[in-house]
Amino acid sequence: MLARQQGESRELIGADAHLLGRLMKGDQAAYSEMVNGYQGAMRAVASAIAGHRHVDDVVQDAWLAVVRGLNGFQGRSSLKTWVLTITANKAKGRYGRSRRDLMFEGGLVDDCFCAVTGQWVSPPSGWHEDTPEALLNEHELRECIERALEELSELQSGALVLHERVGLELEEVAQLLGVSLCNARVLVHRARIRVFAAIDKYQACGSY
Repeated sequence: MLARQQGESRELIGADAHLLGRLMKGDQAAYSEMVNGYQGAMRAVASAIAGHRHVDDVVQDAWLAVVRGLNGFQGRSSLKTWVLTITANKAKGRYGRSRRDLMFEGGLVDDCFCAVTGQWVSPPSGWHEDTPEALLNEHELRECIERALEELSELQSGALVLHERVGLELEEVAQLLGVSLCNARVLVHRARIRVFAAIDKYQACGSY
């Protein structure tokens, strides 16, 4: 398992280096590749921190900073993480809500969580590692997922998309959104519950 993860890490680093080299040469196809690869994740970060109405402005600011800062990229993190960190900083700097506003609707840490370790004391029965996408085989269900995501709070939706679709670890999600690891887990858990509930409703009655 460890060997496979190390191999994947080396492949990622190699891919980053190749893409970065093309970007530094002004390869327009490389810029298009980067935009296509990172735009969705950037929008998720911007929405979670600054709200839906500021997404376009935040992402535009972030792209300008990315292009201007490519020469200074030192490879201490993946290129994607670097881009998303810039996006998060732009969102927090210009449009970010106060720390109080970032605290969750309906409270913060659930009683079944250990705030010190960020781990579940007794995992909820509905918690499992299957992502909503793993359940989908039909276009209608995909629409159901998208509608459910739209009904989540911006912070919950952003956390879920970054974790499940973008593939970021919870530690990365927490850092980008400016919340603790424990609270990132709560965000993803609550979002999952609502998305799975929407799927259950659709499967039971055929409507959203």
